[in-house]
Amino acid sequence: MRQTEVLTFGEAMTMFIAKNSGDLRQVSEYTKAMAGAETNVSIGLSRLDHFVKWVSKVGDDSFGTYIMKTLESEGVDISSVQIDYSNPTGFQLKSRVENGDPVVEYFRKNSAASKMSIEDFQMECLTEAKHLHMTGIPLALSKSVREFSLYVLQSMKAAGRTVSFDPNLRPSLWKSEEEMIEVINDVAFQADWVLPGIKEGRILTGYQDKEDIVDFYLNMGVKLVVVKLGEAGAYFATPTEREVVSGFKVDKVVDTVGAGDGFAVGVISGITEGLAVREAVARGNAIGALAVMSAGDSDGLPTRTQLDHFMKRGVLVK
Repeated sequence: MRQTEVLTFGEAMTMFIAKNSGDLRQVSEYTKAMAGAETNVSIGLSRLDHFVKWVSKVGDDSFGTYIMKTLESEGVDISSVQIDYSNPTGFQLKSRVENGDPVVEYFRKNSAASKMSIEDFQMECLTEAKHLHMTGIPLALSKSVREFSLYVLQSMKAAGRTVSFDPNLRPSLWKSEEEMIEVINDVAFQADWVLPGIKEGRILTGYQDKEDIVDFYLNMGVKLVVVKLGEAGAYFATPTEREVVSGFKVDKVVDTVGAGDGFAVGVISGITEGLAVREAVARGNAIGALAVMSAGDSDGLPTRTQLDHFMKRGVLVK
């Protein structure tokens, strides 16, 4: 049986994207898709031929079935996903924008995923994976999900697995910014690779410059820090090297949601395939660029052929 390469977990939601731009209260027609930072990463890695296991709980409802079928069709291992017969699958409404950041309204309170706990899963079925990818979102969903997240992290570290962490800050899910910073950084310090956006790095560290942000985490034992700089690319640092890797030009920015997840796909796949850090970060920049050129959160995530073609013809931003 093929060994799981990457394990990830979190909440997936059914997403309704407005067909027309404008205020959501005026929208009458939507298209259905799936949303979730960790499912975006799972789909992206699977399209690059990596074997990924996604862990969560979904409700015994049409939304939960839709999420399971969608991930199954993408080749993601959902064998450890649990069905919650008492709580529903969350969903969200997303505005359509001509460019930039859309408005997203979440309906996730008391969702099935927010009820995940340590007792729901057999840890030996999870720690078989070679790598764990985490985001900061599950840490904010509920006390039981946070406990589960920390237990998985500690179990994977004890098993000698590598861990990547995208803070993916969602301030509205936290009681306070102070709690968010404390919890997120506690997990970041335990990760091998930390992937914050520049704005997230400033919030989490109190520093403004990318150099100071990476040093903040390197000094706490993190092996690789990559700060996402938007269209300018990304700045990475290890204890022995650091460099800005230029981004790729895009034809048109349609929707920025999912770009960070695409970036994580590039870095994780690149490093696990043995690429040099610079090359892995360049791949992350390329997938992030492809992601912003489509409306869905995962629509722009490429296959191996699509990625290779884009990176060969893509023009680096100077």
